[in-house]
Amino acid sequence: MRRFSFLAASALATACLLSGSGLQAAGVPKAVTAAIDDSARPQADKDRDAARKPGETIEFAGVKPGSKVAELFPNAGYYTRILSGVVGPKGHVYAISPPKRGDRDLGAATQALAADPHYSNVTAISAAFTDIKISEPVDVVWTTLNYHDLHNNPNLDIGAFNKAIFGLLKPGGTYFVVDHAAEAGSGARDTQKLHRIDAAAVKSEVMAAGFKFDKEGDFLKNPGDPHTAPVFDASVRGKTDQFAMKFTRPK
Repeated sequence: MRRFSFLAASALATACLLSGSGLQAAGVPKAVTAAIDDSARPQADKDRDAARKPGETIEFAGVKPGSKVAELFPNAGYYTRILSGVVGPKGHVYAISPPKRGDRDLGAATQALAADPHYSNVTAISAAFTDIKISEPVDVVWTTLNYHDLHNNPNLDIGAFNKAIFGLLKPGGTYFVVDHAAEAGSGARDTQKLHRIDAAAVKSEVMAAGFKFDKEGDFLKNPGDPHTAPVFDASVRGKTDQFAMKFTRPK
């Protein structure tokens, strides 16, 4: 009976560790776990944790307490909130959105989030992505599920963009990219129709700006995704095959 109780308790502890909190693997730092479990996060964000795997994602990217992070395309702030909690009072998150165009203001949600005292270490910035100005070099430039959209802006020079990112980082700093995977060899063919991009194309573009490829993680991969449906299609929404890559600005 005592043996059964021990096993049951172990199973329960493991289930708690790997479920609701957004922690996907043992060993994720406590600061990351605490940020994911923060009661200030919207329930809608927490409902996405199982698919987005924020614990593994942040651990892989190397964000930690005290980090200075420039987040591109923060949108509604899913990662902004978590990054804010991870970097803590000695760190900072610069949440960078494109300028307002007519009635379309992609930075409005970030401005509101940065005005919340709970996120006092977040600064919302509106800037063209080749003309970003930050008061200090950062440890990490972070973009998730948005790199492909750069190719949908006919006025944006991808090479100039990545060189601008290079300039934001400290020597040895990390450029972290997560995006929806397209068919291998397709390049940027599917960025507009499917909102996907070939990982090899991203790797080539980023390295052309002077970055060194560090590593690729497989924790967001889904081999069951045929890469043929738009990412918003019900058949794949929230479960696309994704790549996660780290690049380093050489010292």
